[in-house]
Amino acid sequence: MAWYWAAALLFGSALGLMMFGIPVAIGFFITNVIAAMVFMGGAPGITQVINNGFGAMTNFALVPIPMFLFMGELFYHTGLATRCFNAADKLMGNIRGRLAYVTLIGGTAYAGPAGSSMGACALLGRLMAPEMIRRGYSKYLSLGPIMGVGGLAVIIPPSALTVLLATLGQTDVGALLIAGIVPGFVLATMYGVLIWAWVKIDPDAAPPYVPETVSRREKIRLIFVDVIPMVAIIVFSVVIMLVGWCTPTEAAALGAFSVIALAICYGDMTWKAFVKSLDGSLRVTVMAFLVIFGSATFAQVLAFTGASSGLVTWATSFQVTPLQMVFIMIGVIIFLGSFMDPLSKMLLTAPIFFPLAKSLGFDLTWFGLIMLLALEVGYTTPPFGLLLFVMKGVAPPGTTMKDIYLAGMPFIACVMVLIVLIMFYPPIATWLPQRMH
Repeated sequence: MAWYWAAALLFGSALGLMMFGIPVAIGFFITNVIAAMVFMGGAPGITQVINNGFGAMTNFALVPIPMFLFMGELFYHTGLATRCFNAADKLMGNIRGRLAYVTLIGGTAYAGPAGSSMGACALLGRLMAPEMIRRGYSKYLSLGPIMGVGGLAVIIPPSALTVLLATLGQTDVGALLIAGIVPGFVLATMYGVLIWAWVKIDPDAAPPYVPETVSRREKIRLIFVDVIPMVAIIVFSVVIMLVGWCTPTEAAALGAFSVIALAICYGDMTWKAFVKSLDGSLRVTVMAFLVIFGSATFAQVLAFTGASSGLVTWATSFQVTPLQMVFIMIGVIIFLGSFMDPLSKMLLTAPIFFPLAKSLGFDLTWFGLIMLLALEVGYTTPPFGLLLFVMKGVAPPGTTMKDIYLAGMPFIACVMVLIVLIMFYPPIATWLPQRMH
């Protein structure tokens, strides 16, 4: 069978099963079984597919996923994240648009350990959106920063999705995690400038009000008790990877242990919080490992049938420059984001895009970060971006999907600007990983 018919069968089967509502991992497993029956000799091929899948799941590089997720769940269920938000709220003072900045600052600090854009968006939506609406903020300024900051969880380490993409792309997990630091804070700064300009142009979007007066002594206490310890854990987890003292797996384990120790010091480490954190992280971990099982075997079937090499050869035959090819790949990811979740997009595109990027001579860490940012845009791409529906679920009554779509647009534009900057000035993404090595 020609490679293009094999590719059509494999991708068509996977997409068709997803359209019928079959879970992503199960859909890819069924597709792999069909491919084994057609291309790999039936029962022996199925056995080989299953063995390959279990081999991919036992990769040591995947261990940070449950640890980072557990770390984020602990921050949420023990109330440490809420402490940080409340402290930021009191420390900001009487600044116009204060709650939007609190969302940005507190959300940026929480996005990394949360490891989940949906979790970060849900927490911020419950904490901040009702209060901003009550204070008279416009619906767009109330909802937009929450979705924007939720997307930062994709690239700010520690990020479970980064570990997953690095594993699927067979690139350095630690380098891709570290590569997200500078772009993550650049993006957070761009969001801050956007909020400042928004309030300047439309003062009614954030009406002034007199906040609670906080003494200097209380501010010092808040900084040293409710802010610095949480930020220190995140910085500690990243720095020990950056200087080479620990692998990502060891850094993730130490980070989770540090959160438990901090929660015990505050008296917030209850058995109920521990069980809820364990349950939440296990649910997402099981889903992620099933996805890895399906994706790894799907990539191997693509290679076995010749579809992978055929697609790469076909793509590189076009008379376009390498950067134009990157723009095409980004366009495909963003288009898929309008009706698919990020994991599904990753499974469909990573087995093709990473070999293609390698054949074009790109730095895979640089390309992986661009792909993560494109996946982040997909979170808020109408009509079916996941963060749009998470935001709808936690937004105040009367919020329409149109309001949510419009609120997210300026923040999508910021991410697109960052992608272009990284494409034309790669050191934004590559300088820190190179220093690490």
